[in-house]
Amino acid sequence: MESIGVLMLIPMNSYLEQELQRRYNLFKLWTAPQKPQFIKGHANSIRAVVGNASAGADAELIEALPRLEIVSSFSVGVDKIDLAKCREKGIRVTYTPDVLTEDVADLAIGLMLAVLRRLCESDRYVRSGKWKKGDYKLTTKFSGKTVGIIGLGRIGMAVAKRAEAFNCPICYYSRTEKSDTKYKYYPSVVELASNCQILVVACPLTEETRHIVNREVMNALGPKGVLINIGRGPHVDEPELVSALIEGRLGGAGLDVYEHEPEVPEELFGLENVVLLPHVGTATVETRKVMADLVVGNLEAHFLNKPLLTPLV
Repeated sequence: MESIGVLMLIPMNSYLEQELQRRYNLFKLWTAPQKPQFIKGHANSIRAVVGNASAGADAELIEALPRLEIVSSFSVGVDKIDLAKCREKGIRVTYTPDVLTEDVADLAIGLMLAVLRRLCESDRYVRSGKWKKGDYKLTTKFSGKTVGIIGLGRIGMAVAKRAEAFNCPICYYSRTEKSDTKYKYYPSVVELASNCQILVVACPLTEETRHIVNREVMNALGPKGVLINIGRGPHVDEPELVSALIEGRLGGAGLDVYEHEPEVPEELFGLENVVLLPHVGTATVETRKVMADLVVGNLEAHFLNKPLLTPLV
């Protein structure tokens, strides 16, 4: 299959890159000084695109690649892919569900503990030598706090399971109430936020969920409430989040994602009740290898006319 052209949009994972390079004629878009010209020059050779949560196949790219057959995403998030255009043109789309669920859920719990117990600030307290002058201030316990989850899919359920081990009551919001769960359902995000102390964003990004956490939701969560976002940055109205934290209308936040990555509002940098991570929810050696194998496996299945491993379109 060395003659099959595969376009990789941005650098993602060295192992994935090596495996693609070994099997296909790999085109690395980020190495091209003039990307439109690069795409145009290789358009008739490219039959597959590999992207991730940050870079996908939009309508413009799809139209520019007349021989495109499949988009394989190195991510569970596919909001950067024009799924409607792919369906229209018969282009297959695959992604990497399930294999990253555990890591993202682990990170969500880590953020809850880090924000409530001020782990990052405590670390800096010791490193700066301040402990010699006196004990660190009291923080807030995590166990027993009510956890509200926006989106009770694979990741949301995994977060709930972990939080239950800390004796946390669980409630949730989703488009429809789940018949197969014992957790308390609220028909709106505002109601959910009003009835929990920690609000976790774990839903897919769609036009309906963009800014699903707005000023009203943050005010409902309140000055003792904590927001955890391990979904997508645009789920949260970022300017409103900054205001709520600075004004004390929101108690704290643990963020792995942002509206305009890698840009992060500088106003957050000086806030000790905020923990900021560089979108590392799936960033473990083990999971990234399994994700890469799934991307490669989906491409191989397609080009060998076998059933796709994780088809979305």
